[in-house]
Amino acid sequence: MQNLTAMPMRWLGAARRSIWALMLRELSSRYGRTPGGYLWALLHPLGVIVMLAYAFSLLQKAPTLGTSFLLFKATGFLIVRYFTVLGGVSGHALSYSRSLLLYPRVAWFDAVLARFFLNALVLTGVSMMILAGIFIFEGVETFIDWPLVMLAIGFTAVMGFSVGVLNCYLFHRFEIWQQIWSILTTPLFLISGVILLYEDMPRTAQEVLWYNPLLHLTGLMRAAFYPVYRPDYISLVYIGLWCLMPLVVGMMLMRLFHRDLLARQK
Repeated sequence: MQNLTAMPMRWLGAARRSIWALMLRELSSRYGRTPGGYLWALLHPLGVIVMLAYAFSLLQKAPTLGTSFLLFKATGFLIVRYFTVLGGVSGHALSYSRSLLLYPRVAWFDAVLARFFLNALVLTGVSMMILAGIFIFEGVETFIDWPLVMLAIGFTAVMGFSVGVLNCYLFHRFEIWQQIWSILTTPLFLISGVILLYEDMPRTAQEVLWYNPLLHLTGLMRAAFYPVYRPDYISLVYIGLWCLMPLVVGMMLMRLFHRDLLARQK
C-alpha cells in the first residue's frame, strides 16, 4: 500500500521539478537576457491602450461607461491579450523546449504547463500594474468587485490554456495553422467588446458575436469595475464549455500523437 501511494507522489515531485526548471529557463531566456524583455511586456499593452483611449477621446465626449477612456479600453483589451498570448505561447511549447523534451523525465505536458504558468504570472502582474497606474494617473474612484475580477481573469487563463493545448497539436501538425491562428486572433479586439459594449452593437451583430466567448469575458471584467453595468448576456456555462472542450480534444490528440510531433521537431 505504501508503494502504491508513493508512486503518484514521486511522479508529482518529478513533474513539479521539471515544470520549475522549464519556467526558470524561459524566465532567463525570454525575459531575463535584457531589461527590455520585462519592459516590453509592460509597454506593448500599455501603448495599445493609450492609443485606443486617445483615438476614441477625439470621437466621443465620454466613454460608454464611467469617465476614463483608459480604464474602459484597458478592462477589455487586457482580457483579449491575456487569451491570445496564453493560447499562442502554450501552443509553441514543444518547439520552445525541444532540447529538454529529449530527457525521459520531462513530459510534453510539463512544457505546456511551464509556459502557461510563467506567462500567466507575467500577464497578471502587467495587468495589475496598468490598471493601478490608470487609477493613480486619472484619479478614478469606483468600487472594484475583486472576486469578479479574479473570476474573469481565471476563466480567461483557463480558456487560453485549453486552446493552447489544442494549438500545441495543431501548430506542430499543420505549419499553416500558425498563420491561421495569427489571422483569427488579429481582429479579436474589434469583435470582443473592447471598442463597443455588447448592448451598443446592432441586433444582427449581437446574434452572431454572442458566440464569441471573449465577449462574455470582457463583459464580466467590465462588470467588476463598473457597479452600474449589469451584462445579462453573459453565460458562465458557455464560457465553461470553451474552457473544457478544446482541452479535452487537445489532450486526446497530444496523448496519441505527441511522440510523432516530437520526432518531427528533431
